Amino acid sequence: MGELGERVGIAPALAFAVGVSLVCALGVLLVWERSFAGVRAAAEQPWWLWMGGVMSVLIVLGITVATPRIGVAATIGIVIAGNLVMAALIDQYGLLGQDQVELTWPRLLGLALLAAGAALLLAR
Repeated sequence: MGELGERVGIAPALAFAVGVSLVCALGVLLVWERSFAGVRAAAEQPWWLWMGGVMSVLIVLGITVATPRIGVAATIGIVIAGNLVMAALIDQYGLLGQDQVELTWPRLLGLALLAAGAALLLAR
């Protein structure tokens, strides 16, 4: 995405990537379910269940902006570390309707090591 963002601009690259994702997702839905009825059912769900789509757009935007500046490895490392930290918070507090999973010392250590790895990737 970084290269596309540099060539056409960040907003057009983001819009194009989201459009391609939409076409692919609708194709999968059509093959899997043989209809688009699931789209209506999804649209009728609570707003907070749509956050995955919002977060996906933000991740694509972040990758588009960050990759040319800090490199691919650092960008992906930060995205993975950030996702795992957020997942740990969702587990700890049972957010978004998930079962609570305690954030133990080994899990905290794993998150700290991931964060350290992502920080090391930032060094050029």
